[in-house]
Amino acid sequence: MAADVEPTANTSQKTPKRKRGMAPRDAARKMVAPMRSIAIFGAVGALVAAVALPAYAASSTPVDATASLQQVAADDAQSLVVASEATASPLDRSTYSATTPEEIEKKKAEEAAEAAAAAAAAAAASSTASSTGIDMSNYAMTAPGSGEVRYPLPPGSYTEGRTIGGGHAGADMLAPARTPIYAATSGVVRVSSESHYGYGVAVVIDGVVGGQSVSTTYGHMTNGTRQVSAGQYVEAGQLIGLVGSTGRSTANHLHFEVHIGGGLYEPYAWLAANAG
Repeated sequence: MAADVEPTANTSQKTPKRKRGMAPRDAARKMVAPMRSIAIFGAVGALVAAVALPAYAASSTPVDATASLQQVAADDAQSLVVASEATASPLDRSTYSATTPEEIEKKKAEEAAEAAAAAAAAAAASSTASSTGIDMSNYAMTAPGSGEVRYPLPPGSYTEGRTIGGGHAGADMLAPARTPIYAATSGVVRVSSESHYGYGVAVVIDGVVGGQSVSTTYGHMTNGTRQVSAGQYVEAGQLIGLVGSTGRSTANHLHFEVHIGGGLYEPYAWLAANAG
């Protein structure tokens, strides 16, 4: 019977050995779970750091307001400057001129009109020269002197002829043919004609001098030399034609008349008292 009991005793002694052999395996399983959690938290932390650090650097790095986008990108490739958030320096209108399309078109039209006027004047001068043999460009376009009243002929270019009286309404200023004639006053041309009654080629200008209406007449000009037209505004001293002997005339001279407020004035005395 003792031999039968021994295996049983041996069997009962081996059972604890098997339990001790499984203990390290269970301990390993228990250690894996905490290490896995640590690894996961570490990976998440690294990912958060990778995203947050550049953003923090972008927000904490000051951006020079005057730097260009290229400069900002070169200094910090991670940063972003939004165009709508950039503030531009205030503009000074005195440093530039801005024009609208309408203003540009208006300027072009004005320049075209000026060019057309210059071309017309050149064509008129050329036509006059070809028809009369006179080149008006050789004459001074403005008389010497200043003031509201100018002498109609250059000083020293004429001699005084007869004046008003005996049915003669003006002063005859004797001068060589083609002596330049200038407007004695500023005003509007009322008459500009190649045949104005007995005056022949003549111009009449209505103006105001010293608050009074003044009308001046220039008669017997050379054909084709009138430089003004009816309705045109002229300045005192502006070239209006050349001396001739057209109409009822027997010699080259300028017939000059002065009417003030509707009354006839003696031209020589009026010029001496008023011409600058």
